[in-house]
Amino acid sequence: MESKASRLVLGLDVGTSSVKAALLDAASGNVVHSQSRETRAAVQSECGPQGKEQDVVLIMRTLNDCVSSLPKERLKEVVRIGVSGQMHGVMFWKTNQGCHWINSGNLRVFEPRDTSYLITWEDGRCSMDFLASLPQPQSHLSLATGFGCATIFWYLKNRPDFLDSYDAAGTIQDYVVAMLCGLQRPQMSVHNAASWGYFNARSKTWNTDILHGAGFPVFLLPDVVNAGCVVGKASYEWCGIHQGTEVGVALGDFQCSVYSSATESTDAVLNISTSAQLTFSMAEGFQPEDRPSPGESVAYFPYFNDRYLAVAASLNGGNVLASFITMLSDWIAEFGLDIPASTLYTRVITAGLSQHETHLNINPTLFGERHTPDILASVTNIMAAELSLGHVTRALCRGIVQNLHSMLPSSRLQESGVKRLIGSGSALSRNEVLKQEVEKIFPFPILYGKDTDSALGAAMVMAKQW
Repeated sequence: MESKASRLVLGLDVGTSSVKAALLDAASGNVVHSQSRETRAAVQSECGPQGKEQDVVLIMRTLNDCVSSLPKERLKEVVRIGVSGQMHGVMFWKTNQGCHWINSGNLRVFEPRDTSYLITWEDGRCSMDFLASLPQPQSHLSLATGFGCATIFWYLKNRPDFLDSYDAAGTIQDYVVAMLCGLQRPQMSVHNAASWGYFNARSKTWNTDILHGAGFPVFLLPDVVNAGCVVGKASYEWCGIHQGTEVGVALGDFQCSVYSSATESTDAVLNISTSAQLTFSMAEGFQPEDRPSPGESVAYFPYFNDRYLAVAASLNGGNVLASFITMLSDWIAEFGLDIPASTLYTRVITAGLSQHETHLNINPTLFGERHTPDILASVTNIMAAELSLGHVTRALCRGIVQNLHSMLPSSRLQESGVKRLIGSGSALSRNEVLKQEVEKIFPFPILYGKDTDSALGAAMVMAKQW
């Protein structure tokens, strides 16, 4: 019988641009080791710039490399594996043929075989007109481009022959679990099922009647189980982790990130990374309406133990700042100059800090929003005296925070019992101007430094079983 000291849980997160692995001591709750690797897996899509696809082979090689870089003696102590990953996206494979196990050095790893590319959550191939042509889901969540079922509908209507090659589909993290456990049929958590569309979170079932009526290939849909349950055991030794190690159903990265940081039920989590999210846990017993209200900016994501997260999920966060830096870099290059992006970023933030107020207004929705996809970015209140880099930077950072606040106002947080904000995310942590604007707009104590971590959250969920 293993001692508590040897009970390590491996948490994995298969993100949009990187993978992360964290080893959690289940007894102490401490992270003993962690690693992350960039995947660099983006490929050119047949849909042009609107399509966002990634090479699954490159993602899995990066995952194998990330896990195998953890201390070998500690990997032997792993007794459970929790997996999270980017939600909404979809990939396809053949049951029992989705991977092959190989020896890499002195380790056993798996590589994809005859899978599709991953069509990510960022995919924009499903236009508003296309989405409007689809049957109305029986779901409390609106359907959007990048959602798994919407993408499958696109293939059904535009490239039906593509679907003939596969008999299984799932998110990238569902694929990882299916391959690790050798599942005959993929298992999907309510987190990921809700993120695909055409899923009733109350009954925890797909809208099979609606989908059948539209000719949708229902056989591709995974079986759905509760978040947090064990769905199988490792069918082979993997990177030094013992064969037979328990594996949990794949979870949503968003839910895991919140789980890793919100320690009190009265906490709200504000995350500004590539995109931006503001969320808090709804009271026990809350059930969302059967159908979403048109233009509603707050969605309700299944969480754990039949509870829901109220989520304002903005598509505009650090990516807007990155686009601003790219624009400046391109302008500077027009003059034959070359300034590294990192240097530009530092100077932009310094300029913003020197300008405490501005009348300049920037609506930063450069990438639209799911609830208002047609409203793009704009600049107003332009005055000759307020065109400096400092004014523009201050207005841009304020706009990002105000946009999120407009989706989920402070008054609603207060009415729901929120007492504190957990501020996290790479864009927020490295940008003092953003922090200042957050503190101006949100009337709560704000705790920084406790960054959300989906890999850690996945491990914490599986560790809680003890």
